[in-house]
Amino acid sequence: MSNSENKLPSIISHCKEYGFIFQSSEIYDGLSAVYDYGQWGVELKKNIKDAWWRSMVYMHENIVGIDSAIFMHPTIWKASGHVDNFSDPMIDNKDSKKRYRVDHLIEQFAEQLSITNPDEANAMLSLMENLLSKDDFTGLKNLIEKYKITCNISNTCNWTDVRQFNLMFETKLGSLAEESDTIYLRPETAQGIFVNFLNVQKTGRMKIPFGIAQIGKAFRNEIVARGFIFRMREFEQMEMQFFVRPGTQKEWYEYWKNARIKWHYELGIPPAQYRFHDHQKLAHYADAACDIEYNFPMGFKEVEGIHSRTNFDLTQHQTFSKKKQFYFDNDIDPATNKPYGNYIPYVIETSIGLDRAILMTLSEAYTEEDLSTPEKQDSRAVLKFPAKIAPIKLAILPLMKKDGLAELAKELMNDCKPHFLCYYEEKDSIGKRYRRMDALGTPFCVTIDHQTKEDNTVTIRYRDSMEQERIPMSEVKEKVLNALN
Repeated sequence: MSNSENKLPSIISHCKEYGFIFQSSEIYDGLSAVYDYGQWGVELKKNIKDAWWRSMVYMHENIVGIDSAIFMHPTIWKASGHVDNFSDPMIDNKDSKKRYRVDHLIEQFAEQLSITNPDEANAMLSLMENLLSKDDFTGLKNLIEKYKITCNISNTCNWTDVRQFNLMFETKLGSLAEESDTIYLRPETAQGIFVNFLNVQKTGRMKIPFGIAQIGKAFRNEIVARGFIFRMREFEQMEMQFFVRPGTQKEWYEYWKNARIKWHYELGIPPAQYRFHDHQKLAHYADAACDIEYNFPMGFKEVEGIHSRTNFDLTQHQTFSKKKQFYFDNDIDPATNKPYGNYIPYVIETSIGLDRAILMTLSEAYTEEDLSTPEKQDSRAVLKFPAKIAPIKLAILPLMKKDGLAELAKELMNDCKPHFLCYYEEKDSIGKRYRRMDALGTPFCVTIDHQTKEDNTVTIRYRDSMEQERIPMSEVKEKVLNALN
């Protein structure tokens, strides 16, 4: 199946049918843009997290991990700029009551306009970017009205004024409402790393350059959340902040760009499915920034960001907390032949959305194959995950329950399950069981039959080629482990 928009509904349906991802609170008609991971989705999620953690923490001697709290002091978000600046311009249609993010509304119209008039569409987008940069909400509304951009539901151009919408969720901390303080559910995990910079540096005796990695939940009250798990209100991030000496940030920025795209390639996804998008308009705290974009069913979209954040965050926290965030560097500066001394480090950030990474691997793996022959119609839906991130590594399938075959299968199961996730099934025909394992993305299936009792061999079936091979049962575990490594 081609990588096009009509692939996404098939992936969503497949995820529900086979226990990967469910709509949250579905029995109560669901909760918009919030999803639960099912029994196989949670395994896929864990495997991607483990792959990221190994590459970041275990493979680098100068990177360590933390797990900071979701609740943080509210002044942190004032220092970071989220209280004042973490918002999107929104607009409501008065007839349908539907709310839109202004940039999404205009971009959607420009995409349609580009089919007949690409120059005008590009000019429109440039004007939008200019108006957004100046927070010119009147100009944005005038732009929408000039092109008579309508609501998808009411088909009218009856709009409210454009206004800012803060994306942070507020809550109360304290036992009594009248005495409680307003705090926020964190909209990103990075600030938990910055405020622990000196704790980790001192207790870990870390020497610049070094990194702090974290995997954790974040929350954003998105105006328009769409694209299945691509944009959600509760999501998970895998972030690493790498602290460097001022003046070396460009070198480290290029290093991490290369390192991160290499990690993506190691997921088994072809390079042609990725591209870098360099930011033309930089955030106020950055001196370089780019996105790694993947070719999702809805087109190239960001899955990971690499940012050179300068020393903005640590400087802000020093200002607001009144606690010095200096690092003393006793390495010798060749220009002065003296130690570099005290400075606030610069930071290179790598930030990947875990849920987007899951959607990326699902999009790449999901395949519909026509296996029809002149004799019969046949097809299969298969998830061609790399073995190391597949939820189930090995399915063990006795041909029948009786004649001691189940006992032999359980012996193999007990031998393998300490090393990787196995799945045992004895119900239905072997063909139906193979198809079910294909749909779950299981790279290896082993069939235990009567010949196994005679010579201790089994039939191993390979998911992608569907080829079958007879091998000694004693070699199964090693074959799977080799594939995982």
